[in-house]
Amino acid sequence: MLGIDIGTSSAKGVLVALDGRILRTATREHTVSRPAPGHVEMDARVWWEEFVGLATELTAGTEARVTGIGVSGMGPCVLLADEDGEPVRPAILYGVDSRAEEQIEHLTGHFGEDEILARCGSVLSSQAAGPKIRWIADEEPAVFARASRLFMPSSYLAFRLTGQYMLDHSSASMVTPIYDTAALDWHRPWTEEVAGGLELPPLRWSGEIAGTVSAEAAAQIPGIEPEVPVVAGAIDAWAEAISVGATAPGDVMLMYGTTTFLVAITDQPAPSRSLWVTSGTTEGTFTLSGGMASSGAITGWLRELTGDADFSTLVSEAETSGVGANGLLMLPYFAGERSPMSDPSARGVIAGLTLSHSRGDLYRAALEAAAYGVRHHVEALREAGVRIERMVAVGGGTQNELWPQIVSDVTGLAQEVPRRTVGASYGTSMLAAQAAHGTDTSAWNDIDHVCVPDPDAAARYDELYRMYRELYPATKDITHALAALQREG
Repeated sequence: MLGIDIGTSSAKGVLVALDGRILRTATREHTVSRPAPGHVEMDARVWWEEFVGLATELTAGTEARVTGIGVSGMGPCVLLADEDGEPVRPAILYGVDSRAEEQIEHLTGHFGEDEILARCGSVLSSQAAGPKIRWIADEEPAVFARASRLFMPSSYLAFRLTGQYMLDHSSASMVTPIYDTAALDWHRPWTEEVAGGLELPPLRWSGEIAGTVSAEAAAQIPGIEPEVPVVAGAIDAWAEAISVGATAPGDVMLMYGTTTFLVAITDQPAPSRSLWVTSGTTEGTFTLSGGMASSGAITGWLRELTGDADFSTLVSEAETSGVGANGLLMLPYFAGERSPMSDPSARGVIAGLTLSHSRGDLYRAALEAAAYGVRHHVEALREAGVRIERMVAVGGGTQNELWPQIVSDVTGLAQEVPRRTVGASYGTSMLAAQAAHGTDTSAWNDIDHVCVPDPDAAARYDELYRMYRELYPATKDITHALAALQREG
């Protein structure tokens, strides 16, 4: 099985045997474009180039034969293309792109916030794809006039592989406000107002076969033969949840990465004004999710800023700093914030600095800030009526024990850490194995260990979390004014 995931900072691929063994992995680093403040884009042609490169590398010189392909990618993104699938402009990325504030305000006023919440389960925010489609129509009408189809990374790869135009339900349900979560279909009456002129893709479930590899696509990738099944796929966080078995109601997947993301599985839609309701990856399930705009990205920024020390050194220094980072408190809103408070103009704050604070204290404060953000999300999930029976951690941040331990201490929740944390590409290979061979993948990725809260640390973090929640409203007016100055240049 071949699984490929297009992420924010890299594309990752994995070649997997039918018993779940990882045969090979490969990565391609890339960067996104930031053409204006609040604008985050990527050339979709790079997605296909990286897919071809990864697939070729993974299959070269091996006797393993690819019999199924899974695809996933960051999202929800807005890639508009012509009827042949040729992009008419770079793809607009998910909630880290905050350009469509005017469209969010207009569409909310036009349709009504309560009506949007009732139909879609979520209100409009920078995470919603609908206002970004409308932004292109408003700001780039000549470009929009050339567009006829809507893609996201996974559906674009599937189209290039098979020629089939489609989109999985969980991705489509983030094209708020034109997907009806209860009806599990596009809401046509609102489509004209948001995306008039676009041919909306037919819908599939993530594990359904989108089509088979065309002769044209196979000719570009020596290790892949024509007629190999390709599954519909999913947005990366949902594929990551599949990779660790967080697929049953009561499960929550917590992804540690450049951003932090939570996906809670439910058996009914759980409407929320602060989080995002979507269809699940399988029929009969739904999700309530949320994501921070920056978390691991802050630790990378600190690393570059303080001399590019290796991460093991920084983690060791943060361990020495201890609970509370020697009196530092950080707001992690370095790129605005997506949820639970949708605020593109939020900014990072470091409170309590003195001349005696060290690099380790700053690094610890960044890890703790991300953990406070997770607790904020956990509280929002519970307020929406979501039961949390099991939390599974995944992503690069689980490779050291300190960050997950801090999160468990702050939230009071145990976290199961699986043996394999390859991520979304592994999850899509599971979908491919299930679809192409009917394989039972439930035993592919068992739990390696459980991170349990430390009661003493948890008690101290309760007080620090209270201060964390107070710090945002106390500094909001100032940081918004500074954000406005930043936009002015």
